[in-house]
Amino acid sequence: MKKRIIIAAIALAAGASALSAQSRKAVRLNEVMVENSSSIVDDYGEHHGWIELFNSNFAPIQISSMYLSNDSTNPKKYPVPLGDVNTRIEKRQHVVFFADGEPNKGTFHTNFTLIPGQDNWIGLYDADGSLIDEIIVPAELSIDQTYARKSDGDGEWAIRTGADDDYITPSSANVIKDTNSRVEMFAEIDENGFGMTIMAMCVVFSALLLLCLCFYAIGAIGKSVSRSNKIKSSGDDHTDREVRAATAHDSGEEIAAIVMALHEHFNAHDAENTILTINKVKRAYSPWSSKIYNLREIPQHRINRR
Repeated sequence: MKKRIIIAAIALAAGASALSAQSRKAVRLNEVMVENSSSIVDDYGEHHGWIELFNSNFAPIQISSMYLSNDSTNPKKYPVPLGDVNTRIEKRQHVVFFADGEPNKGTFHTNFTLIPGQDNWIGLYDADGSLIDEIIVPAELSIDQTYARKSDGDGEWAIRTGADDDYITPSSANVIKDTNSRVEMFAEIDENGFGMTIMAMCVVFSALLLLCLCFYAIGAIGKSVSRSNKIKSSGDDHTDREVRAATAHDSGEEIAAIVMALHEHFNAHDAENTILTINKVKRAYSPWSSKIYNLREIPQHRINRR
């Protein structure tokens, strides 16, 4: 028994590890700034180049024990430390690492820097050393410009200058949406809100209908289970068809007819229940009333005289 428990625990741990590894494959390099003079500052108030990661999963992911590197020959150059709650990235969210070469400042400070004016290769590796994502940041990237994906975790890379239509977005979505096109389209089609009202009513009535069907199904199942339990407890060998035939005639009219018949039966001796009828019954011969068993002689008292 203990061996089975140990094997099951090992299998469960292996499955969880495989699932975690598979989900980590969805972490992506998302945006990079090589030279920073006016962008975000670190927790010490200093400007440094930075690397943004994006969790493209629809579930949180823990990136501790993953690796960042700017050297393809040394994939495990900077290990993301264990034990930091901030290394847990929520679904479809971002995290920024500062490439300042000062890892003693905290978890999000790498042990390497990015060099302006030349191509910078950056790689993201899993705990087992397998490559998850990589990018070459072009040398023509100017100060305070970034090299970013057109959309989070996907799409082509492009240089962003920070202009009005070319946002630089550390720790936020690469595409900033100020409106929802679907909402605007629905508002144009249904200006007065009648469609929304009808849809809401349909949803409510559909939910009520589904609830009624569920209650009906639960009642039918309960009735069937009760019938089967009754058959098992009585030990009867009748088939279910015979049981249904025996219990099918239980209408109110038939029950009333049976009750009336029993009433007539128990009250049939008199027209009125306060009158008693006593009939004389001719009894058979009994030896107790026979005269032959009477005394033959009359008893006499005798007096003895001496």
